[in-house]
Amino acid sequence: MALKSTIFKADCQITDLDRGYYQSHQLTIALHPSETEERMMVRLLAFVANAHEHLQFSKGLSTDDEPDIWQKSLTDDIELWIDVGMPDEKRIRKASSRADKVLIYSYGGRNTVWWQQLQQKLERFSNLTVINLPKAATDQLAKLVKRTMQLQISIQDGQIWLGDDHDTVHIVPEIWFNY
Repeated sequence: MALKSTIFKADCQITDLDRGYYQSHQLTIALHPSETEERMMVRLLAFVANAHEHLQFSKGLSTDDEPDIWQKSLTDDIELWIDVGMPDEKRIRKASSRADKVLIYSYGGRNTVWWQQLQQKLERFSNLTVINLPKAATDQLAKLVKRTMQLQISIQDGQIWLGDDHDTVHIVPEIWFNY
């Protein structure tokens, strides 16, 4: 019998001073059985950092044809494709050909080797941005996990503060590639 995803709820109050975006999002996040809480929270962070009324979680790990998060136009064109982790070159090439803009949120501390192997191959993609999240920060994000989360997010000068009533995580994303 296959294991089922665990469902989490997150009420996110977003104050993004960099983009002038001030909204509340009530999110339902499925934690796939093979996914860690750290990865789930990185997906949540990627969502709030790019929040938009049409941004949504996709089927993610359960399908190869979809990113972790995407934003589609009213005509079903993919405006934004967001992957979390260390996708291979083939997946990045596919994403770059299907979407207007592609973001990769790399995390986990072992991603430097991945980046060194792919960096030169990815320089041809004019719609790609690769963002690295420091391991210490993503470890702290995982500690915020609760089945129901009330989160406040502030974004200013490229830095992100994400917290609940008890703890706050300060994240300084590193832009590894931005065409």
